[in-house]
Amino acid sequence: MKSQDILLLLKLVSLEKLEAKEDGVRSSVEVLAESYSKGWQGWDLDDVEQGTDLRHISSEDRYSFRNLEAMTGISKSQVSESLKRSQLINLVVLDRNSGVPKVNKKGLLEFVVHGLKYVFPASPGALVRGIPTTFAAPVMSGHLMTAGESAFVWPDARGKEKGQAIEPLYKSVPKAVKQDAYLYELLALIDSIRTGRPREANLAAELFEKRLFS
Repeated sequence: MKSQDILLLLKLVSLEKLEAKEDGVRSSVEVLAESYSKGWQGWDLDDVEQGTDLRHISSEDRYSFRNLEAMTGISKSQVSESLKRSQLINLVVLDRNSGVPKVNKKGLLEFVVHGLKYVFPASPGALVRGIPTTFAAPVMSGHLMTAGESAFVWPDARGKEKGQAIEPLYKSVPKAVKQDAYLYELLALIDSIRTGRPREANLAAELFEKRLFS
């Protein structure tokens, strides 16, 4: 398994959630952000990604390699290889009717909670400007705040915060989250697990499970 596999799996979960919520009028970005307070973005809005407008794209085409590349920053060839890897370990199954990839959420949860920090650990680095992650992310506002500690950020010139650098799970994460509030939340929670601090990791695991199955 590679780190981009996790990013792609989370995006597939987000697409499934979107399909359950969309009303055919608003854009994908509006629908996915509707349950978050204003200001959920951890970056300057003049740099925001506009995202892929999925309103007039069929369900099957939404899952095309081209669209998945546009939404995640993972190349089409890597999307193909990633899906193959996930199918081999039963984290993805193809829907019998539509043929679109569906995520085994229980399996994904098990790996994220119990295996992720060993395979893709994260260690805080130097102070940089970036997009806040873990519980410093605006989408996680109100869940946990530790006074006196530096925020953790993904290095990004347009980020709103200065804090200790955390290497993103995959290099295109800062781009991908600018299109998707739900994906941003899941990745921020995952970073809380990757850093390995017990208090934050335990709460993040609980919240990740709730968000994954909500």
